[in-house]
Amino acid sequence: MIIKQLLTTSVLAVFISNLSAQVGHTTITFNDPNRTGGFGTGGGTGRQIQTEIYYPATSTADNVPVVGTNLPIIVFGHGFSMGWDAYANVWQSLTSEGYVIAFPRTEGSLSPSHSDFGKDIALLVDKMQNLNITSSSLFFGKLASTSAIMGHSMGGGSSFLAGANNTAITTMVTFAAANTNPSSISASRTVTVPNLIITGQNDCVAPPANHQNIIYDSLISNLKTEVTIKGGGHCYFANNNFNCSFGEGTCTPNPTITRAEQQDITLDYTKIWLRRFLKNDCSAGTSFQDSLISSNRILHRQSNPINCSSVGLNLYNKLSDLKVYPNPANQYLNIESNIELNFVIILDLVGRVIYYSDFKNNKQTIDIKNFDNGIYYLKAIDKSGSTSIIKWLKQ
Repeated sequence: MIIKQLLTTSVLAVFISNLSAQVGHTTITFNDPNRTGGFGTGGGTGRQIQTEIYYPATSTADNVPVVGTNLPIIVFGHGFSMGWDAYANVWQSLTSEGYVIAFPRTEGSLSPSHSDFGKDIALLVDKMQNLNITSSSLFFGKLASTSAIMGHSMGGGSSFLAGANNTAITTMVTFAAANTNPSSISASRTVTVPNLIITGQNDCVAPPANHQNIIYDSLISNLKTEVTIKGGGHCYFANNNFNCSFGEGTCTPNPTITRAEQQDITLDYTKIWLRRFLKNDCSAGTSFQDSLISSNRILHRQSNPINCSSVGLNLYNKLSDLKVYPNPANQYLNIESNIELNFVIILDLVGRVIYYSDFKNNKQTIDIKNFDNGIYYLKAIDKSGSTSIIKWLKQ
């Protein structure tokens, strides 16, 4: 079993305050005026994106008041031919931790568009954030600025489509992510946020060797971890679902642990990870690292440790002609290179992407006047894939 770490005083206070909160639910149909189709009605012109939203509430009912403030947002993509209601285990567990979870109901047919599903997931992050400043919304003034994209199977793969070059999200967590069309493997090459990929060792539907392992290897995030649950299957990440179970029943190997065991392991790691990145709880990073080492129920690999003292960025400069100045900087940061760069990224101390841009010509000036004072990292990647990471100070 994963060793449960002692709660810090601040985390304990949040936990106690959430004991009185129950799971509220509301349905909102959002829209994308630039696309057609979707699922639902009444969201406005264009594509309809009916979304089931669960949140800490005063009672277990629809459209009841929200409990708490500064609640991070999670957008969760469902698996192939599965409904959002297969993931009650996820929303019941995570709302009790103080998260608001949105499930898009689009692309539930036998011929889904992975591309549209990825766009729906990405759009919902922005739509949910807008509810925080909408005075008529249940969520007015209740939401945090941090957000995560999560998903299972097809929804996990589509999450990487949503996360590609996406600077609006804080982190990602996926369960048995499947390669999609367009390819989530290719998309992961432009995903830079901290990433937790959880796999089932006995997954015969989307075997890790053909799906999650390759996605992990392709990710350019400096903070990425792959947790493989020993004996875990594909469908056990969700509650019992006929379509998923039928598909899993046609292949081998089968799970050798129970659904409850797999969900317990999955949600333990997920909750610690989300506390670290969505709530900036450094002690959760220590708990995460300790659990990786102590548990005999998982295998893992990791790019860099998740802790308080490191963002997992090893400073180096392979691009000898790269210049970043002034350093310290106050209003503008200049980047010069005598070789052609592909793109540049600025990350903060916990590895979150603050700025992303394609690099044009040999010089680029970035306006940093609105950056908070502190230490940042500039990551530059050239056309061949060579990378430099340089630390700089905004003051």
